Amino acid sequence: MRTATVHRKTRETDIRVTIDLDGTGRTSIATPLPFLSHMVDQIGRHGLFDLTVEAAGDVEIDGHHTTEDLGIVLGQAVAEALGDRRGISRYGWAVLPMDEARTAVTIDLGGRPFFVMENPLPRGKLGTFDLELEEVFFEAFARGAQANLHVKHEAGHIAHHMIEIAFKAFAKALMLATRIDPRVTGVPSTKGTLTT
Repeated sequence: MRTATVHRKTRETDIRVTIDLDGTGRTSIATPLPFLSHMVDQIGRHGLFDLTVEAAGDVEIDGHHTTEDLGIVLGQAVAEALGDRRGISRYGWAVLPMDEARTAVTIDLGGRPFFVMENPLPRGKLGTFDLELEEVFFEAFARGAQANLHVKHEAGHIAHHMIEIAFKAFAKALMLATRIDPRVTGVPSTKGTLTT
């Protein structure tokens, strides 16, 4: 069973994530930021991960701590569920459209955390969600999962569409990268390890 539960509690946030990498897309997402909840729900549904998130945070200040810590905890849960990463495809990619918006996401679960965001959105808000928190979430996930993650907004001008298709493309890329490939023997690396 490629499952994990990770709990992180600080003076700023209290977050618990449970994930099953071989699920069917069942989700239960509860955060104090409705737009963030909607986006994280996309990860489970479109990545076919069974995903439960319970998050509380100091959103009376702003949404930064909750968004960042949720990215970290989700990344850690994925890393734990992968174990030593034997047999995984390792790489994943997706380019998806949503109306006028199009985003490309590529990921390497190779144990080397790095994040690149191309064409980030300008400052603004969607409800209570600051637009720059999209970048904060993905960068935090890359750290937590020990992953190399690139997100590129290729087209679009409606912020909701651009962020939503980024999360859906991320879900598809992550699903591909975490998939077990029966042709892979051992760890897909010439080093013989994908963990630090």
